[in-house]
Amino acid sequence: MDNLDSVRARVLDRVDAAERHFRLAFFGAAVLEALFLGVFLFAADFSNKTHMLLLIGLTMSYTIVILGLVALGAHVNRSTLRILQAIDAARGSQAA
Repeated sequence: MDNLDSVRARVLDRVDAAERHFRLAFFGAAVLEALFLGVFLFAADFSNKTHMLLLIGLTMSYTIVILGLVALGAHVNRSTLRILQAIDAARGSQAA
């Protein structure tokens, strides 16, 4: 049983490390994109219709991508939780 607990601990440590790396990359990318948007807003000439069209297109495309990523993240989290519940239920039926 000690070996199994050690494997579980290593797996959970890997999952935690992967989650930390993901969050770091995600927030780093969000800061970089916010910086790009800020530079664009600072440099844009709002009387120029091309600049306004670029701003609207940028905003719409990023909104769709961000909403898709949020939906994908929610789906993955829900799927992971269902798998963990199935593993827990299988482990519970084996113990009995």
